[in-house]
Amino acid sequence: MFHQADLFAADETEQALPAESLSLPALIERIADISQRPRYTFMVLNLIAKVANSNSGSAGPYVIDENSSRVALRDWLCDSLVPIAKRDARRLLLTGEVRASLAEQNALPEDAQEAARLVDDEVRRRVRNSGRCNVSRAVSDLVRAGLIRRHYQGYRVDHHNRGAQREAVYTITELAARALRPA
Repeated sequence: MFHQADLFAADETEQALPAESLSLPALIERIADISQRPRYTFMVLNLIAKVANSNSGSAGPYVIDENSSRVALRDWLCDSLVPIAKRDARRLLLTGEVRASLAEQNALPEDAQEAARLVDDEVRRRVRNSGRCNVSRAVSDLVRAGLIRRHYQGYRVDHHNRGAQREAVYTITELAARALRPA
């Protein structure tokens, strides 16, 4: 199994990771020191920890969602974080743009509920596409913080590079797992 090399330069504080346990406030401080979006990054870490295998600490490449469907881990993380932005002005603007675009193409059904479902599906698709980038940035911050290891798994063999139908697998480090466990 290959782990992706970190593409960001590591500073001295990242290289000297303590062997002892990390408290939850110290974990949050470490994330805040590295990430420009620490709350979002912490939520991503917490979600990964919730779906990670209790033995290996690995999550992915697929997660079984509430509909018993197999979903790629990054897509599941995006979908799990969508409710945070429901009232966001950009999200409301996007909904209006999608509705106008579908109306212009005469693609909106007559039934108001069906039209709302179609608009919601398209908004969710667009939000998921941008959300995958946000999740990847947050995971990169977590890798730099020494809280997550990342590799790609899928078609043919495990590989350190993405592509060729490979999906991300995130492994939570023991240091992060201990900090997130309830006392």
